[in-house]
Amino acid sequence: MNIDKSSNAGALVKLENEYKKYHKVLIALSGGVDSCLASFLGRKFLGKDNAVAVISKSPSLKEKDYRVAADFCNTHDINFEVIFTKEMEDPNYFSNPINRCYFCKSELYDEMESLLKKSYPGFKIINGNNYTDLGDYRPGLDAAKENNAYSPFIACGVTKDMIRSLALEFNLSVWDKPASPCLSSRFPYGEEITYEKLKRVEKAEEILNEMEFDEVRVRSYGDTAKIEVPAEKILDLKAKMEPITEKFMNLGFQMCEIDNEGFISGKLNRAIK
Repeated sequence: MNIDKSSNAGALVKLENEYKKYHKVLIALSGGVDSCLASFLGRKFLGKDNAVAVISKSPSLKEKDYRVAADFCNTHDINFEVIFTKEMEDPNYFSNPINRCYFCKSELYDEMESLLKKSYPGFKIINGNNYTDLGDYRPGLDAAKENNAYSPFIACGVTKDMIRSLALEFNLSVWDKPASPCLSSRFPYGEEITYEKLKRVEKAEEILNEMEFDEVRVRSYGDTAKIEVPAEKILDLKAKMEPITEKFMNLGFQMCEIDNEGFISGKLNRAIK
């Protein structure tokens, strides 16, 4: 990726002005490039004591992403808190309706609001939602609006590509980190989500990561695993399917298939469009 320094400079001026409107912020941090940059800029523009990242230790967050988030804060001297959300206790969430993300984000912001009232009065809640997100089905955006969670990247028209460019310019290790949405996004709407299913998918994707497939999704259809990798990686995947299938069977899957269309983020949203 090439860095567009002039475009980045203009975006940073807008973002600094936006952050300074908030004065003090709690940043929802998931370990992805968007929320990592949001946390980094909070620390940069407002100072260490006025920008605190909040990591939700949820069953739907990969353990690897939790470690990335915590390590990122330690590396960049960002204060952070860890909270434990309870969306898995809510049937509105684990029954996996098409607006599942709304209930997940509502729980997150409720817990962040409780933390704010207890320890950080006067702080504003912000997130890493970006302008590109407006083009997809994102019920979590409604939860953010209802809970007064601000999105500086959306307010400043900052897209996903601009976020990666800014992260690269600041030499952030996550600048090219593949998108890693919550594990619940691996299940078709209507299929009940359990802790055991989430862990099975997480372990399956770890197996593929260890085999050098970095950008990957394991979609779980009952006891069938359907693997998505970028189209140019499908031949490599086919060559390794025998050991992959054996490992997946050991996790409890009964069938293992390749999605020959290739990796497409948010593919399961097609069912509601």
